[in-house]
Amino acid sequence: MNIRHPFDNLILNTDSYKASHWLQYPPGTDASFFYVESRGGIHDHVLFFGLQAILKAYFSTPITHADVDEARDVFAAHGEPFNEAGWRRIVDVHGGRLPLRIRAVPEGHVVPTHQALVTIESTDAEAYWLPSYMETLLLRLWYPVTVATISWQAKQTIRDYLLRSSDDPEGQLPFKLHDFGARGVSSTESAGLGGLAHMVNFLGTDTVSALMAARAWYGADMAGFSIPAAEHSTITSWGREREVDAYRNMLTQFAKPGGIVAVVSDSYDIHRAIREHWGQTLRQEVIDSGATVVIRPDSGDPLEMVLSCLEALDEAFGHSVNSKGYKVLNTVRVIQGDGIDPVSLKLILERFTQAGYSADNVAFGMGGGLLQKLNRDTQKFALKCSAARVNGEWIDVYKDPITDPGKQSKRGRLTLIRHTEFGSWKTVPVPHEIKRIEDMTLPAGWAHAMQTVWENGSLVSEWTLDEVRARAARGL
Repeated sequence: MNIRHPFDNLILNTDSYKASHWLQYPPGTDASFFYVESRGGIHDHVLFFGLQAILKAYFSTPITHADVDEARDVFAAHGEPFNEAGWRRIVDVHGGRLPLRIRAVPEGHVVPTHQALVTIESTDAEAYWLPSYMETLLLRLWYPVTVATISWQAKQTIRDYLLRSSDDPEGQLPFKLHDFGARGVSSTESAGLGGLAHMVNFLGTDTVSALMAARAWYGADMAGFSIPAAEHSTITSWGREREVDAYRNMLTQFAKPGGIVAVVSDSYDIHRAIREHWGQTLRQEVIDSGATVVIRPDSGDPLEMVLSCLEALDEAFGHSVNSKGYKVLNTVRVIQGDGIDPVSLKLILERFTQAGYSADNVAFGMGGGLLQKLNRDTQKFALKCSAARVNGEWIDVYKDPITDPGKQSKRGRLTLIRHTEFGSWKTVPVPHEIKRIEDMTLPAGWAHAMQTVWENGSLVSEWTLDEVRARAARGL
């Protein structure tokens, strides 16, 4: 049976009340201008990422009369008015392509909060209502931006400890935070888009959907990497009495010279597993394999468990001391994926480096803390109207609620500029007489920081994942 996906109709990818908004603007309105910003939040900078994915996934398929028919019937039954004539005009006049101009910061830039990241404007006088209608879909940009930001901030934390304790901080860094989040998110799309946002900063992932998203939307043939790793069922299916045989099988199957294999080791008693199974029975087999064996604790207090495992493995396998005076284990490592979030990550790093162990010894996995424990208010994202053209004149549009000054919105047509020497960012108004924002004269030393990425149904600026990663790596 061929069943159409229920979310394929772009007209229905909106909030119900949006269907009535075309009737609510002042008479004589023929254009509108909206912008997206992070109004603050946990972090004072955000890593801009994910707009291209949304545009390619949703905006690139033209609207059809069949879509309009379906939307008309749905909204009629739902109790909302519907702008059937407006949508049919988009199909007939524009070939189903949305008459919008979207400008944005090139993806990968790390931008202070309270700055315009995206602007959306109508390009057809009879579709002035369209930017508002697309708010629901476009504002979901908050998700990849927030994931990319959390991941980028974690990268700065890990880099600090590697710089302090590692002889090869930049070589170690790309694989220090692994995405374990696919099973903990609300949808496959979230796994793909969120996992891809993480891979702007790191190369380690177990989220296959993110690999496919990177290939489809950012031209990356293979964006991330993983290693063979055990789960509890592949250990416990051997039985408690044969736990050591389960570990030996992992060595036999995967421990090759120069390779890496990870083995969860807390199914019964991780202290005994390290002390007796890994540290005695299998010790020589681990050494002789030529592989790096990564032990994964998955229970207990992470702050205590990581250091406890390092000390037990150190006792069994020994260590060398690097040029910075920190201990680096021989042959074995630890990965901690249970209970990791930005706060626990820093606490654990501080704990074991204070005990004299290099950050080389430990990698982290983050699941819900990376892809799910966040929402639109984590960085206070908003998409607001800032200008409308009424009777041929641009007017400022804004909100300024006395009950929450933090929700005050910006006014007028806007653009983002950046100082060419100092790198500072500024959102500035566009004079009413300027038709093309790119033609606007800027103060000395400042340059436009936005580019047109979408215009009248076409993606006009496109970034590869490599380009996005390069910008993110440059940072602030």
